[in-house]
Amino acid sequence: MTGTTATRRRALFDFHALKQDLRGATLDASVALVVTGAIFALLYWRVDAGTSATIVVMPDIADAPGYWMYWLCQAFGWSGLLWAWITVMLGLVRSSRHPSWLPVSVSQIERWHRQTSLTTIALMFAHAFWFFAEMVRENRAEAGWAGRLWRAFVDSFVPGGYGSGTGVIAILIGLLALYLAIPLGLAFYARRAMGARLWRALHASIIVVYVLSVWHTLLYGTNVWYDGAFRTTVWLLQLPVAGLLLVRLLRPAYRPGATVTDRLGRLVGRLAATATIVVLLLVAATGRDGGRTPNVDGAPLNVTQTMIWVGFAVFVLVVASCVVRAHRTERRREQERAAA
Repeated sequence: MTGTTATRRRALFDFHALKQDLRGATLDASVALVVTGAIFALLYWRVDAGTSATIVVMPDIADAPGYWMYWLCQAFGWSGLLWAWITVMLGLVRSSRHPSWLPVSVSQIERWHRQTSLTTIALMFAHAFWFFAEMVRENRAEAGWAGRLWRAFVDSFVPGGYGSGTGVIAILIGLLALYLAIPLGLAFYARRAMGARLWRALHASIIVVYVLSVWHTLLYGTNVWYDGAFRTTVWLLQLPVAGLLLVRLLRPAYRPGATVTDRLGRLVGRLAATATIVVLLLVAATGRDGGRTPNVDGAPLNVTQTMIWVGFAVFVLVVASCVVRAHRTERRREQERAAA
């Protein structure tokens, strides 16, 4: 490889920084694995003791040793959501105006944010992988190894491939979150090639990944299937996220754009964050958290895959327009600097 080619590769993607963050994330990932193990032990014990909400929803899998891969899948799902919460909180603190009383430097917060985001992606993939492993073991296709691997792959990794129950929507949402998290999370290492403005426009959309992850959990997480204190707690944990998002929109770390479109976008974001806070407080006050009631037939799904795909297409178009706009602004400023 020539020096020019190597320099160009480094300019397009900062592999050196990625390697550093991967090494730095070793401790974080180790803690995540310990937490996942503890969650797995708790889930396993509850199933074995017959107190798990999951076996009320799915009594056919009330066998802790026989379905250990499914409980490991659940454990990785919960630790993945926890780490997603942590990395989003760190990202919102980093992108807000740094308060003087905070004892941690901006660079340290950003480093933690990058490392926890890498751990989150790994946990999300592990969550999907162990679901795939359970699908292979279960062999729903009743086929040979090639057939069972293919069926399990479609169910676990192809958006829209899972075809029964709430998983028709929930697994689609979860896979969209996973497949968005990978490029959006790694986009940081290509920020020099993209330009700061373009990268910030792209990175801001990662909040949608977190929203999809929470939605996936509340819709499909059998541990929070029924209404009650635990499900309400999951809702309430979104309050600091919504609050920090509002702070981020009111006091950003970088000078925001001053065009009409920029101001309108910030206004919509502030209204959405405020409305989310109000909804979360209402959930806590009323206890109506969207959960099912035991021994009562729930309402059918009121969201279809078509709705999800249409929403996803709108999201992609909005992000693409923001990226194009940021790119044009960046080029115009470069031309103005060159002319000066």
